[in-house]
Amino acid sequence: MPRAKVELALEPPALGCRQLRRAAGLRYLGSGYTKAVHRAALNRSLAVALKSVDLGGHDVQRCAERAGPRGDCYRLASYKLVKEMILLQRLRHRNVLRLYGYCYQDSNDIPDTLTTITELGSPLEMIQLLQTSWEDRFRICLSLVRLLHYLAHSPLGSVTLLDFRPRQFVIVDGELKVTDLDDASIEESSCTSNNDCFMEFPARNFTLPCSVEARCQNMNEKRNLYNAYRFFFTYLLPHSAPSSLRPLLDVIVNATGELHWGIDETLAQLERVLYLYKSGKYLQNATRTPKAEYKRVPDATIPDENYRCWPSYHHKGCLLSVFDITEAIEICESYSQCRAFVLTNQTTWTGRQLVFFKKDSNHIMPDPDEITYVKVTG
Repeated sequence: MPRAKVELALEPPALGCRQLRRAAGLRYLGSGYTKAVHRAALNRSLAVALKSVDLGGHDVQRCAERAGPRGDCYRLASYKLVKEMILLQRLRHRNVLRLYGYCYQDSNDIPDTLTTITELGSPLEMIQLLQTSWEDRFRICLSLVRLLHYLAHSPLGSVTLLDFRPRQFVIVDGELKVTDLDDASIEESSCTSNNDCFMEFPARNFTLPCSVEARCQNMNEKRNLYNAYRFFFTYLLPHSAPSSLRPLLDVIVNATGELHWGIDETLAQLERVLYLYKSGKYLQNATRTPKAEYKRVPDATIPDENYRCWPSYHHKGCLLSVFDITEAIEICESYSQCRAFVLTNQTTWTGRQLVFFKKDSNHIMPDPDEITYVKVTG
């Protein structure tokens, strides 16, 4: 694609070659078949990701093996980078990585090499996610479904992610964002019968209806949704969730795993879970009578006396989120070693308060930002 057409297709970049030439702290992050990704700081403080064609990558090397000229091989590979840049510009959503700008500059013997400048995220590490709180894992699933809902109704039509894997996503401030769009497609498969609308996955196959418009009905949307189920929901949604929410979460997982729902219903049900959790309504049917009495000590904390629990927001202590004091008491009473807890002034993304649970209360210290509760009976 000629350079002029690309620039006409995009809005003027907020960041470009001038800032890129002053980049500091350049560090390699990784690469795939086509692209290499580096981290850098622009304008002294803004941390960004820089994407460029990897000249030693699979796509360029495969072209070179077929005796392709180096410049032509670069331009062929750069098509994916250009496509992704345009899609990042067109698909504006809180769960799509932000495009800050781009730069064309000569590099070695190749003129007009392209570097895109995007928001920087953290790689999605599934093993680490499984060790985080249910609340944070639910946030990942919710942000993914909000993204897929947008892609199903995007200004470009229904967008499917053909290369749907956890490595295509990053985390920015706790939110999941898609970062790789070079394999995205807006083409809905054509068909003459239902047999043409066959979707094959490693563990399941599906046949979708062929619509009167001779298109496989909602295939892009359903492909995204099933991939969300098999890569994310089965691992992250039900595991260590509040017991009263598990039946609803199981329904969501099963319905998406069977493709009984579309993305609209899936999003509505996850938003319902969020409402029940944030409002505390998921606690209404629980027995909420404390077994022990607790003494309230205002403006005080217990700096030590930690014990570990799982999952916890603190790797050396038991730091959990609660809806209210009664839930904090319930959690304390569920741990035999808990003798006190400290209400911090920190909250999670849902507005729930973070509470440190302690194994003793021998050393209470003044702290104007925290409140301590000490078990006095029971």
